[in-house]
Amino acid sequence: MKIFLIYIRDEDYYNILPEKLRKQENSDRIEVMAFPPLGIQTLAPVIRSHGHEVTMFDTCHPKMKEEHIEQAVKEEEPDILALSFLSTTSYNVMKSMAQRLKKAAPKAPIIVGGAFATVNAVEIMNDAPYIDCVGRGEGEELIPEYLDNLDNLKIVGSLTWRSNGEVVHNPDRPLIKDLDQFPYPDRKSLPIEYIESMPLDVPAVLSLDRFCTMQTTRGCPFQCIYCDIPSLARGRWRSRSPEHVLGEMQQLHDEGYRSIYLTDDHFLMQRKRIEAICNGIIDRKLGFHWGCEGRVDSLAVEELPLMVKANCTFLAFGIEAGTQKVLDRLNKNQTIEQIENAVKQAKKVGIETAHGFFLIGSPDETVDDIVESFRFAARLKLDTFGFNRLCAYRGTPLWQEYVDKGIIDDECDWYKWFKCSDIDPTILPSEVVHQARKKGYMKLFGYLVLYRPVATFRLLRKFGRYMTASDIFTLLWSPFRKKTLSHKPELPEWMIEQGLDAPIRN
Repeated sequence: MKIFLIYIRDEDYYNILPEKLRKQENSDRIEVMAFPPLGIQTLAPVIRSHGHEVTMFDTCHPKMKEEHIEQAVKEEEPDILALSFLSTTSYNVMKSMAQRLKKAAPKAPIIVGGAFATVNAVEIMNDAPYIDCVGRGEGEELIPEYLDNLDNLKIVGSLTWRSNGEVVHNPDRPLIKDLDQFPYPDRKSLPIEYIESMPLDVPAVLSLDRFCTMQTTRGCPFQCIYCDIPSLARGRWRSRSPEHVLGEMQQLHDEGYRSIYLTDDHFLMQRKRIEAICNGIIDRKLGFHWGCEGRVDSLAVEELPLMVKANCTFLAFGIEAGTQKVLDRLNKNQTIEQIENAVKQAKKVGIETAHGFFLIGSPDETVDDIVESFRFAARLKLDTFGFNRLCAYRGTPLWQEYVDKGIIDDECDWYKWFKCSDIDPTILPSEVVHQARKKGYMKLFGYLVLYRPVATFRLLRKFGRYMTASDIFTLLWSPFRKKTLSHKPELPEWMIEQGLDAPIRN
């Protein structure tokens, strides 16, 4: 069969690089500042190994938009259309794509997948009649089984589908135990070079080295209230063997990749495994630099010297807050002392860029708490940082907390996401949070200029290699203005019905 794998993005979270920055040898390939669509890149060779033909699309490409994919569907007549998207912010974009493609190929089943689809499978089926089924969770075993049983869908684990107009929710399939059994992702088929940039939606180019992402583990056993990963991974952490990881790294090295980012939710989990991977990188003389994310309370922090020796240059910590009170409210299960030790050790052993993820606008947080988080970031001597507003998404403990309190109606609001300060009367008002954030950034930037001028100059010089002065100014100014997103957070249904544009505060 002929399968189309389509990754659908929210346009707020990628940037196409200008022509002047493109490498001459790759002038026929578009360059995009974004993470590659590792999900469909992983599925493509698995599906091919079962004898099917696969074509991939990534909507960040200017010639892979809705109208282009529609034309490809009409011309090539695929048997199956598989749409992958990440979260609620791209749900409406996905629906538009699915509806258009169903009109173009009414006989081709449309299956959708991804984190949001997994959590909201039944709701999506009831909301979008042009979608034929939802694949929940991991796809490496699900999709081949689905393709082999199009006439007997009731036996396909983790599939939500329709039978005589009724939505059927098949039982969950077991999590995949052996992650080494599958081929390495297909990074060649898409005519796109993905450019190394700062994490999340920060438009800062770090290098023009050939860049890709890898996933060496899945899941996280911790229960932070704002995160849906534990529920998606059923509270388990699973890993690929060091040998399998090194085999993929060798392939990437041989293909010319010189920058790799590990998208693991928690890479710093198992010391012996990290030792084996790092020693393998050193022994094989693999010529790339790499980065990863991890918790500050991990015992594997002690492996940082070996990681640096293996050319780990970027390390991102989920710090979240600068006061123990807020950390405990977020259920981080980490201490201020652990944060200080981890960042100190990272810089001491030579990590080039230490990044800190912070959240503001949390329950029980005061203005003084927000200010202290910025002071804490300055004391930590982080190289880069991001202070994002706490948001509630379906599938997280925080969402369920708001459902239990009557702040969110799970049946009506399932497709939405919320800035907590917009809906929770116990949290500082959004405008207060925004103003505290602006003041915090001003003090933090002032501290960096006055007390860390050399490090600040080096970072700006690094940005300046690939960014214009105006782009750098826009980057630095962005914390002081409110972001305008194409997909804005909404209000809960009960507030809309009562005509409220702000939460009722005690």
